[in-house]
Amino acid sequence: MSVVTRPTSRRAARGAGARRRLAAVAALAGLGLLGASSAAASPPPPPDPALWVNPDSTTLEHVAELGLTGDARDDALALAGVPSASWFTGGTPREVKQQVKEVAVGAHAAGEVPLLVAYNLPFRDCAQYSAGGATSLEEYTAWIDGFAKGIGNKQAIVVLEPDGLGIIPWYTTVEGTKEWCQPAEADPETAAAERFAMLNHAVDTLGALPGTKVYLDGTNTKWLNVGDNTDRLLKAGVERADGFFLNASNYQYTENSVAYGRWISSCLALVTQAGGALGDCGNQYWNGGPANGWEGVEMSHYGRWTSGDPDPALDTAGVDSRYAEQLGGVEPTTGFVVDTSRNGQGPWDPATSEHTYADAEDWCNPPGRGLGVRPTLDTGEPLVDAYLWIKVPGESDGQCFRGTGGPLDPERGMVDPPAGQWFVEQADELVDLAAPPLG
Repeated sequence: MSVVTRPTSRRAARGAGARRRLAAVAALAGLGLLGASSAAASPPPPPDPALWVNPDSTTLEHVAELGLTGDARDDALALAGVPSASWFTGGTPREVKQQVKEVAVGAHAAGEVPLLVAYNLPFRDCAQYSAGGATSLEEYTAWIDGFAKGIGNKQAIVVLEPDGLGIIPWYTTVEGTKEWCQPAEADPETAAAERFAMLNHAVDTLGALPGTKVYLDGTNTKWLNVGDNTDRLLKAGVERADGFFLNASNYQYTENSVAYGRWISSCLALVTQAGGALGDCGNQYWNGGPANGWEGVEMSHYGRWTSGDPDPALDTAGVDSRYAEQLGGVEPTTGFVVDTSRNGQGPWDPATSEHTYADAEDWCNPPGRGLGVRPTLDTGEPLVDAYLWIKVPGESDGQCFRGTGGPLDPERGMVDPPAGQWFVEQADELVDLAAPPLG
């Protein structure tokens, strides 16, 4: 596999923190937009970048295809007015090049930054609701090359393969656990290594582009522990990427994702700069540390995490203090972005349901959720590069059976639309329960 080496200076420059990262994005947004200035006058600072609203979004396609009217149409049009991701899920290298180019050129003409999702790995979603993808390493790397050519020298934020590191075929974790994704079509001896090879190629190819920011899958607070997540990110090339993304298509509270992302960034610094080991990394499944006398518990996902919270299961102080002690003067520098598209009400707790499920599939079209924080590149959080709408809100997660034989979603008493199709009832909930309100 041939790769393009990304300049090490770009990685080192990020050590100055989030202000420099955001300033760099702002500078990219200003390229070509400023008039010439006299030699005696200092040029004005570049404008803050804006995220692009796609005028040909899939949300608007759903409006036309389904002939939405009334409140359903109003909900969809309101959602279409907020910047969300454009997903690319297949096609030939030439086809994806043209599709990406149309988006990149459209955003460039508006002086804005598009959010692109590359979602085409072999065995993506391990043949579940969003099955599909390329059929080989060679096919995928050629597809990524086409994707990169479509961006060219334009600006873009690329979210690289949601679930790509959370679900790896025939993978054995750093703790020695064999994971559940074991497709018969994949070679048990090579499948995991090929997954990392594909992601490294994508990081290097996309990262070599002058205006592109690329982020790897960091799963979410209810999934991988910090050490396991860090190990996978390192194997996938995060040190040459711009960081990682969290909570894609999920519902975890923003505050919890920020704490989790800060711990992953701290773990990366610990093992790459401070001489620590992955097993030394504090995580969400036991939050002991100096600040709480090493009296740890598992963090709860059904409340907002803060330092010093009186509920031990919501208190981040133990893990925060643990990293502070371990890192000494070493500062974590790896940035991350958070999907806030559907997390305004936090995650659904199946224990609140009148039903009991063998598998509640709490990630799949849960009821009573709301839109979260609007997309922005100005987060006010030192390591958080952006809050983004990676999942297109209103599009279904899949046909959720929750451990039953289907075809109904027993929690909703209806057949959910297939993954990626418009879900009128869920869109209505997301708008009505948005936090902050959509307006």
